[in-house]
Amino acid sequence: MTSPLVSVIVPSHGGARRLPVLFAALAAQVDAEWEAVVVIDGDVDDSSAVVDAAAERLPVRRITFEANRGRSAALNAGFAQAQGDVLVRCDDDLVPAPDYVSGHAAAHDGRRVGVVGLYRNVYPETTYARIYGRAWDARFRDEAYRVPPDQAWRYWAGNVSVTRDMWHTVGEYDTTFRAYGWEDVDWGYRLMQAGVPVVLDPALETEHRIAATTTAMRTQRAFYSGAARHVFEEKHHIAAAPTRPVNTWQRIVAGVAAGLDERRAGRIGTLVDSSARLMPDRAAAKVIALAIDAASRAGHRAGTTAGAI
Repeated sequence: MTSPLVSVIVPSHGGARRLPVLFAALAAQVDAEWEAVVVIDGDVDDSSAVVDAAAERLPVRRITFEANRGRSAALNAGFAQAQGDVLVRCDDDLVPAPDYVSGHAAAHDGRRVGVVGLYRNVYPETTYARIYGRAWDARFRDEAYRVPPDQAWRYWAGNVSVTRDMWHTVGEYDTTFRAYGWEDVDWGYRLMQAGVPVVLDPALETEHRIAATTTAMRTQRAFYSGAARHVFEEKHHIAAAPTRPVNTWQRIVAGVAAGLDERRAGRIGTLVDSSARLMPDRAAAKVIALAIDAASRAGHRAGTTAGAI
C-alpha cells in the first residue's frame, strides 16, 4: 500500500460526541491524500465504536489504551503508527476547513519548518464568552502573529505539523507533562532547539469547539496549566514567559493567588461566573482576568504537587 502523504494524529479522551464532527470535516477534504490515526486514551464513552464506524468509509484507524495514560503517551503512540510524510497533530474538537490537510502539506513543500495553525475558538452563549472569552481570543491571535520568529515555538499546540524526519529528530512528547498542557509547548521548544524554525500560518487557522466555556472551567485549567508551566521551566531552566516589571496588577494577582489551591481555583471561577452577570462589562472582564491570572499563578506555585486532568 502506498503511504499517504499526510497522517492526522488525533489524541482523544471522552470524544464520542466530538469525533463525528471531526470525521465529517475530514471527509470533506479536497485535493489531499490522508489517513487519520485516532488514539483513544482510555475509552470512557465507547469512542472506539465511533472510530470503527468511521473507518468503514474513511481512511481512519484507532489505537485504544485500556486506561488513561495522558495526552503525551497518546500522541507518541499515534505518531509511531503514522505512515505519512507530513504528520499533523490535530485535537479531536477541531473542525478543519476543506483545505486543512492540503494546506498543512503545502506548508512543508520545499521548507524545513514546523507549522502552527492557531485556533478560532467557538463559544456557546455564556457570560464568560460575551464579556471576556471572545475578546481574549482575538487579542491572543493578534499578539501571536506579532511575536519575533524565535518565540513562535510558544504557540505549538493542537493544530501543528512536521515532516517525518523532524519527528524522528526531536523525538517523543515528554510524558512528564500529565497536567493540563505544555507537552505541546515543550515539543515546540525542542523543535526550535533542534534548529527547525517554527512558523505561524494564518491560512491554517481552524475552528475549535472550545471546552472552557465558563470562568470556572477556565480557572481550573489555568491552575493545571500553571503547574505544567512550572514543570517546563524546571526542565529547561528558562522562563516560559517574558519577565515584566512588577506593577499593581501583578501585586493584586499575587495576593489572590496566595489563597488559592487546586480546589479553590475552580470555586473562585464559579463565584465569578455568578457575580459577573451583575457587573458592568468592563468591571466583570477585570474580575474574570484576575481570577484566571491568580489561578495560573497558584498552579505554578504548586508545581508538580498539582493533580492532573
